[in-house]
Amino acid sequence: MPIISKLFMNYELTIIVPVYNEEDNLQRVEKELSSYIKIATKKTKILFVNDGSKDQSQALIEKICTKNPDFSYILFEKNCGLTAAIKAGFDAVDTELVGYIDSDLQTSPEDFNLLLAQIPEYDLVTGVRSNRKDSFVKNMSSTIANGIRRAFTHDGMDDTGCPLKIIKTDYAKRIPMFRGLHRFLPAMILLQNGKIKQITVQHFPRMAGQAKFGLWNRLLGPLADCFAYLWMKRKYINYSVAKKG
Repeated sequence: MPIISKLFMNYELTIIVPVYNEEDNLQRVEKELSSYIKIATKKTKILFVNDGSKDQSQALIEKICTKNPDFSYILFEKNCGLTAAIKAGFDAVDTELVGYIDSDLQTSPEDFNLLLAQIPEYDLVTGVRSNRKDSFVKNMSSTIANGIRRAFTHDGMDDTGCPLKIIKTDYAKRIPMFRGLHRFLPAMILLQNGKIKQITVQHFPRMAGQAKFGLWNRLLGPLADCFAYLWMKRKYINYSVAKKG
């Protein structure tokens, strides 16, 4: 079972950081997120979700969490995938808002404040990566995959793969997760009759480590996931309680 190292109170935002074999990035993650906490517009804590890393990521995570009272972690027994890591984070969150950023830091934590400025009026705010610093193949496959997904979901989002999001936690916890669903978070908020918005954010080259997604993950996998989404949309149960006695 996953293990949570600390229990925090009186925070407003939890930022989930999925980690899988990112030992070369974690010191930078600590520095950047520690700096962000000081300027965050909401009282913020960080939750690492170690998805069964096989390198020294866990040792570094524990060292970071020991030094920083605003950091905690969950450790999986084995690798379960990005969606499972995000799901575990959603399950563990006890704050009003939940955020998400990748441990490769190709997006900037500072841009969370841009998303937070919009969250009072929306239930999910997601980044759109401007001037992406990725390879031609990665950019093209993402563009095609986003077009296919948008045709299935009609969510109007241009870049659901952007690893920078803020969600109201009560919406996040109601998402019935399945493998690959991290690409469909805006659409799943729409199924709950929630409101979504996208905001342009910065994008940077990967500084260390290796990308975890190849052509299959970015293009063919999402196409198959679209059919799972359509099935879920037909079966989705949505209700609101008017009164309790």
